[in-house]
Amino acid sequence: MRASQTILGTLRDDPGDAIVASHRLMLRAGLARKLGAGLYHFLPLGLRVMRKIEAVIREEMDAAGALEFELPILTPAELWQKSGRWDLMGKEMFRLKDRHDSDNVLGPTHEESFTSLMSELLQSYRDLPKNVYQIHTKFRDEIRPRFGVIRSREFVMKDAYSFDLDEAGLDRTYQTMRRTYRRIFARLGLSVVPVEADMGTMGGSASEEFMTPSEIGEETLLLSSDRKYRSNQEKTPCVYPDAKAIDATRAATSDLSTLERLHTPGAKTIDDVCKVLNISPRDILKTVVYLADGKLVAVAIRGDRDVNEVKLRNQLGALELAPADPAAIVAAGSIPGYIAPIGLKGEAITLWDLSLTTGTEWVIGANEKNYHLRGFVAPADRQSVDVALARSGDPVPGGAGVLTEMKGIEVGHIFKLGYKYSEAFKLSVLDANGRPVTPIMGCYGIGVNRTLATIIEQWHDEKGVRWPISVAPYEVCLVSIAKDDTEIAAARALYEALLRADVEVLWDDRDLRPGVKFTDAELIGYPIRLTMGKGYFQKGELEVQLRANGETLSFQGPVESLVEQTVALRARLAKELERQLEAELET
Repeated sequence: MRASQTILGTLRDDPGDAIVASHRLMLRAGLARKLGAGLYHFLPLGLRVMRKIEAVIREEMDAAGALEFELPILTPAELWQKSGRWDLMGKEMFRLKDRHDSDNVLGPTHEESFTSLMSELLQSYRDLPKNVYQIHTKFRDEIRPRFGVIRSREFVMKDAYSFDLDEAGLDRTYQTMRRTYRRIFARLGLSVVPVEADMGTMGGSASEEFMTPSEIGEETLLLSSDRKYRSNQEKTPCVYPDAKAIDATRAATSDLSTLERLHTPGAKTIDDVCKVLNISPRDILKTVVYLADGKLVAVAIRGDRDVNEVKLRNQLGALELAPADPAAIVAAGSIPGYIAPIGLKGEAITLWDLSLTTGTEWVIGANEKNYHLRGFVAPADRQSVDVALARSGDPVPGGAGVLTEMKGIEVGHIFKLGYKYSEAFKLSVLDANGRPVTPIMGCYGIGVNRTLATIIEQWHDEKGVRWPISVAPYEVCLVSIAKDDTEIAAARALYEALLRADVEVLWDDRDLRPGVKFTDAELIGYPIRLTMGKGYFQKGELEVQLRANGETLSFQGPVESLVEQTVALRARLAKELERQLEAELET
């Protein structure tokens, strides 16, 4: 491709609303343009990268025996009603009515559609196992789209669904997909950490997220020092080595008037109460109030711990969960900042977090402004639940040592779905004895746009993107600094020879200053830059620069030799990426 014939669309300045490197560089390097909140146009360079990522995913999925389909984006509501997710999915799901007043969904995922389709196609145990996938557009009505295409409202995803005869078969397919994902991300130049994850609205018995370490990551990972334990913070159970057996001989406090009343003017936060009373947050039982599907829920938890809302939603089986507003707290007979775990009006329920097993008496709110109470004893017959957020420094669940924290971006997720969808859609096959059997399912997703942005997050510097050669928009950028027709003809001859050798090359033949061309080349991030200027036209030396590390080389000889040397250099970069892949798969 000649630069004079395409649209590069590079920008000199950072867009004002681009906070993270990938968002900033996608726009500046001419990969994308913003249409609206969470909506992006992909330009020619960006689309080339997307297609290369898709090609790697497709090659590895096909090699693993998966079959590619393409299903409609628009799906009838009745499919979601069959699975129960029409009510379970929140406001993030785009719902719309057609001219016949029928409800439809812009698919955020396609479990329902694929299961419905496969119920028509699978008849016998001989048809199993099957793993089907598509690479297609999805929609999610994000309340706060952010970080460019990392969290957008329209996105491309590879979603796959496996159908096995039994749990042993599902486990084999799951492990195959796990290895396939490691290969995909390594080929794309990404270092990933598989971690245990919450199943969310997907359902199922087990899941893992594939996370790339990143300071901008919206997910927090908790890891043991030997990396044998790896989990998303939302999933990680809390372990309390100082937990005590509940003392049934100590009477629970049911009458707040019997407790020591403490004047704590203006002390609405844990830190304020600690300062006024000269105590530790570990001495306080704080009460955090939520509305779960419209019902008031009070969570009693140790003062130095935070509520894990994912755990809480799962514990309650709630569809909607949000912190209660001050008006709801006042209506329940309390005051924000001074809430007690008992004495709330109405049908409020109280959950007692496991962290309370580490103490016996607590300072609590008094349900009265500017007052707290000392000496509260929680009910001995309470059911303790783990709804606290695990954190760095906590003991490793089921292991030795303590957890460390790392931020990460989720680029892939695999699930053991179980029978949720196959049962809902009455999918069955005949076994070897002619009896109907319900297949067990798995689900495997990769965010393609998000993967593109994550590659930029891991592969950039202050000058721009540094693409791994496997996904670069072009492998080689030929910059010609020619003064006359003879020199232009020489540059054209090299360009055409590179094309004949199947080298992906962009020839920057624009009539611009050399500095502009070099700046664009560094910003866009072509792995190899060939500069045909004074050094070549006077001395026969073709300047070569590698974007990844700034290494500079010099090629000499006739055009055929220059092409051979370029092809060898491309092979060297590919080999280096392959060694990285091997090292990644060994970890």
